[in-house]
Amino acid sequence: MDTISRAIETIKHKQPDVELKLDEPLKNHTTFKVGGPVRVMIFPENATGLTEVYRILNEFGITPFILGNGSNILASDAGLDIIIISTLKLNNIELIETNDISLESQVEITVEAGALLSNVAFTAYENGLSGLEFAHGIPGTMGGAVVMNAGAYSGEIKDVIIKSTAYNVKTGVYTLTAPEHEFAYRHSVFSKSDDIVLSTVIELQKANKDSIKRKMNELSVRRRESQPLELPSSGSTFKRPKEGYAAALIEQAGLKGYINGGAQVSEKHAGFIVNRGDATFTEIMAVIEHVREVVFKRFGIELEPEIKIIS
Repeated sequence: MDTISRAIETIKHKQPDVELKLDEPLKNHTTFKVGGPVRVMIFPENATGLTEVYRILNEFGITPFILGNGSNILASDAGLDIIIISTLKLNNIELIETNDISLESQVEITVEAGALLSNVAFTAYENGLSGLEFAHGIPGTMGGAVVMNAGAYSGEIKDVIIKSTAYNVKTGVYTLTAPEHEFAYRHSVFSKSDDIVLSTVIELQKANKDSIKRKMNELSVRRRESQPLELPSSGSTFKRPKEGYAAALIEQAGLKGYINGGAQVSEKHAGFIVNRGDATFTEIMAVIEHVREVVFKRFGIELEPEIKIIS
């Protein structure tokens, strides 16, 4: 029995209620709809279960991959001999009322890591809270958004965060204030860390529901008009370089619409690489590398992938 098998047997013994799936196709858990079977996927019900599973795996020298909605993941079609922990069942959203009259226009919301940003934004709207409209169309989870400081249309997660609760396998559960997140463009203190975001507290402002809904609708229209939402993708494939915008550079290099098998540089938005229905990992990677090579030769600018590649 190998290390992963022994670790799984221990988890089954100590956490008998946790859901485990063996040889689970990762394509079923990514918005790119690409990815082969992973050795084990684990779906903890709550933060306690997640941290206990993580602790057990650490005892066996295993560092699992933490997966939210898989909206920025490109995974190999080959079998992956890894363990993935999904956060999707950690999806509670709780409003915190305050009795402080000086804060009467502000409301805090505690959001677990697996809650979809679209659901959090809609909950905010239902309660007449503004500040998260930009996130309504982002397909990721709160945990993933914190890790990469997700943003759109001039809004970023850093703009609304008060604090987060996270887990370190050596020191346990801890809390970070907003500055301690070390937010930057598509970066946080978690970007190069194995620590896990468990929940986050955000602060929003009370506002007129009609104005909130109007702004959400306006942004939805902009997304539908400018982004290839009808095809599987992982959103913006490349980070914004210092010298301009990735989409503009790709288009100027004549690569808009470039195809390799089932993978294509979107004809609607050159910053997106899309799956036309049957794209393989190899085909998508070939498009990514071709785009990077041509843009570098043409402009001397090296595009850095925004997506996380698992192979």
